[in-house]
Amino acid sequence: MHAMVLEEVGRPLVPTELPRPRPQPGQVLVKILACGVCRTDLHVVDGELPNPKLPLVPGHEVVGQIESVGSPDISLQTGQMVGIPWLAWTCGACEYCRAGRENLCDQARFHGYTVDGGYAEYMVADARYCFPLPDIYANPEGAPLLCAGLIGFRALRFAAGRRRLGLYGFGAAAHLLIQVARYQGMEVYAFTRPGDSKAQDLAIKLGAVWVGGSEVLPPQPLDAAILFAPVGALIPIALQAVKKGGVVISAGIHMSDIPAFPYSLLWEERQVRSVANLTRKDAEDYFPLARRVPVQSHITTYPLAMANVALADLRGGAVHGAAVLVMGAWQERET
Repeated sequence: MHAMVLEEVGRPLVPTELPRPRPQPGQVLVKILACGVCRTDLHVVDGELPNPKLPLVPGHEVVGQIESVGSPDISLQTGQMVGIPWLAWTCGACEYCRAGRENLCDQARFHGYTVDGGYAEYMVADARYCFPLPDIYANPEGAPLLCAGLIGFRALRFAAGRRRLGLYGFGAAAHLLIQVARYQGMEVYAFTRPGDSKAQDLAIKLGAVWVGGSEVLPPQPLDAAILFAPVGALIPIALQAVKKGGVVISAGIHMSDIPAFPYSLLWEERQVRSVANLTRKDAEDYFPLARRVPVQSHITTYPLAMANVALADLRGGAVHGAAVLVMGAWQERET
């Protein structure tokens, strides 16, 4: 099968022919039809996340069709369309798993990081972490929902009950999340790279009440802010933007160092917290909600062989919305 493989961090992916994997008991073999290109993939490829499996097939926003199952106890059926996210496996026995916080499992494995992911024509996955997709998301537009959508949704839960929400970094996750936030009646303030008029135009189109560069304060104090941009310097800026009792939520898996800031920015019961990974419960709750909204992704597609181009475009800020690799028949459709 064709795959794009990371052989050494900091180097381009290498087109490689790999044997088609075989599902073990509890696993399914999935024919991949699309895979989103996530900023977390950049963190893996660029060496900002430690100790990836090498060689590695990146990718963790997978839409595909089940080709075969590894054991008869699996409820998923051959031919079924599924989504495969970042979380690949958890132990089920540790204190976090037992408490419904499997996203914090110390033994967790992750697609496209510690196990092979979706920059390929086929992959195997634990059936427990494959989610049946509503028909409207069984397509390339559904791929970004598997991480950008889910992580944004998990972050939004920590801003529940707030009215004014700021989104710092208006890329794949924010352009999906704004649709849910607006559906829930929130006012959304979008912060972008200074001068990024395309991202600001998309934010306005999707319902933002205000847009501006990430270095400026909004016209109204925010109740909450969610950071998708992996820039630690935005933490004190966002703290200035939220009012007393406000919360600043970091939704990325990696962030540059946070600079020192005066305690006065945190005082008056402001909070800073992070969001880590996701749980199966997040997906079970998110997809029905996304369908009701309905959440629509704005994507730029690339054939599998152009994965390095997609990563470079994402790294350089040239992707507005989300980037998605397409394979097989869908690749032919896109071309």
